[in-house]
Amino acid sequence: MADYKAMYQQKLGTAAEAAQLVESGWVIGSDAGSAQPDGFLMAVSARAQAGELEGVKVHTMLDSYPYPFYADESLFGKIMGVSWFSSGGARKAVNGGFGDLIPAYYRDMPKAIRANYDYDAYVVSVSPMDSHGYFSLATTSSFSEAMIDKAARIIVEVNDQQPRALCNTQIHVSQVVAIVENSHPLPVLKPPVIDDVSRRIGELIAEQIPDGACIQLGIGAIPDATGMALKTKKDLGIHTEMFTDSMVELLECGAVNNSKKQIHRGKTVTTFAFGSQRIYDFINDNPCMEILPVDYVNDPNVICQNDNMISINAALEVDLFGQVCAESVGTKHMSGTGGQVDYVRGACQSKGGKSFIAFASTAKGGTISKIKSILTPGAIVTTSKNDVDYIVTEYGMAHLRGESLGSRARQLIAIAHPDFRDELTFEAKKRGMLI
Repeated sequence: MADYKAMYQQKLGTAAEAAQLVESGWVIGSDAGSAQPDGFLMAVSARAQAGELEGVKVHTMLDSYPYPFYADESLFGKIMGVSWFSSGGARKAVNGGFGDLIPAYYRDMPKAIRANYDYDAYVVSVSPMDSHGYFSLATTSSFSEAMIDKAARIIVEVNDQQPRALCNTQIHVSQVVAIVENSHPLPVLKPPVIDDVSRRIGELIAEQIPDGACIQLGIGAIPDATGMALKTKKDLGIHTEMFTDSMVELLECGAVNNSKKQIHRGKTVTTFAFGSQRIYDFINDNPCMEILPVDYVNDPNVICQNDNMISINAALEVDLFGQVCAESVGTKHMSGTGGQVDYVRGACQSKGGKSFIAFASTAKGGTISKIKSILTPGAIVTTSKNDVDYIVTEYGMAHLRGESLGSRARQLIAIAHPDFRDELTFEAKKRGMLI
């Protein structure tokens, strides 16, 4: 029998020692959020800051650590971050012109990686090795399998505070070239403030969700408020890209038991988890959690196999056509497309399914309407007018799918803030939308 502990010790070193493997011109791949090996990537950044490296690129997503290559413009040309989502620290670099963004539907990222990229190293934070020599990728599967397939070498950073996920991508000690140990608490998201507006929107959506439905919740106050409003429901299921705190709440109170799902019955399916320590504790050694690759989890043809599939996501603004912008303020990037469209389409293809795009009716203290006659110039269309289903604000719900432009305009104006309804009506009439 192979001595996995001895193999582990042979490959074990410090982050600085592992970073010495990196050469100028390398492309390094990492996955989302807490899957990123911050100790190793900080050590690589330190080498770039010292002038030892040039032309290094680091692919990331949902950046939760303060990497210098996303904060320090002077590192451009030495080390550059390339984000698959443009969130967290990456936002500053992408908008500042010293970081880059790869636009893609989340479900398509593994395919794009296999077709377009070769990585000199795939790097990841993992849970401690088990007795069989395997490391669990803990909170994330996402596009890791694709990066592993396209990587010349694998470097792992072992964090004994990472949960051990029983069903997700695994890496064997024989596959890795270097091991770093770095024990520290995982990054956590600040809990969103659930105000009266969020609570009202959550209640409106919850009224539309039957017992036995399968849910996907996005990130933020409104999805969390919706989750809290579902605690009185029965036999709910979860099939989602992101596993959130409100989902732990629903599982622990018994509202979710996954008993009515058509696929993965009895299991909660996700592709990554990010939030509080409570989430990470829930995942650890939990046989009901399946953390699977995103090209499966977010495939609309998989999503729709669960009846009464409900997706709930957010937007920055919506125009009177029903076009949804969820990723930019004008030309300024705020985030990526992510999985919103994946779940809009999957839910709408599901028997009894519904998709909700929900947001407060105004921004900046009520001075800006988030329902607009036209999108802000340069705004990115995330969900098209042909895909959109329900739009929800604190003033009600508009059902747009299959509706005419005139019907869409009337419904959207009716759920806009009252201070902006006259202006929106005037613009709609001027454009011939209200017949």
